[in-house]
Amino acid sequence: MITIGILIFPQVEELDFVAPYEVVSYINKLAPASTKVLIIADSSKPVQAFNGLKIIPDITLAECPQLDVLIVPGGKGRYIAMHDTALKCFITKQASTAMYIASVCTGAFLLAEAGLLEGRRATTYHTALAELAAYPNVTVEKRKVVQDGKIITAAGVSSGLELGFYLLSLLFGRDAAQTVADKIEYALQPEII
Repeated sequence: MITIGILIFPQVEELDFVAPYEVVSYINKLAPASTKVLIIADSSKPVQAFNGLKIIPDITLAECPQLDVLIVPGGKGRYIAMHDTALKCFITKQASTAMYIASVCTGAFLLAEAGLLEGRRATTYHTALAELAAYPNVTVEKRKVVQDGKIITAAGVSSGLELGFYLLSLLFGRDAAQTVADKIEYALQPEII
């Protein structure tokens, strides 16, 4: 079983984390016990997302085991989250052993602040590309999904879907990713898987 964690914080963009959550957990309907998906926050208290959705985390930063995959979403809350020492330490710690560290939208800035994008190619929300390019040694690409080693970044909000399918393809193969896309009636772009 692959353990996937999705880090959330106040004012996170809902679709940034719900889209990949739906995709990487759907595989369990086809092949039970393929993934275990955890929503992670700094405390067990409900987290209010940008559009008002309140989420109860599964686990706290302190309780979280080492993950196989960590997904970091973005949103307006990233302005505070990207400077949060506990979040940066958590991301860095997970990066030391995880197979993949991924971001959606402006979640890329949390990876950048944790030092994970230095010397790498990455993408983010289209209006934040220049801001990301200002980080030292980050090569910004305007694409839906960019993988550089074990770091995977996805562009704007709805790109969380593509990130989910990209991860499924890496973890379970192209056919599995395509099957999930068919089941949720999503037209995958060939370059994603």
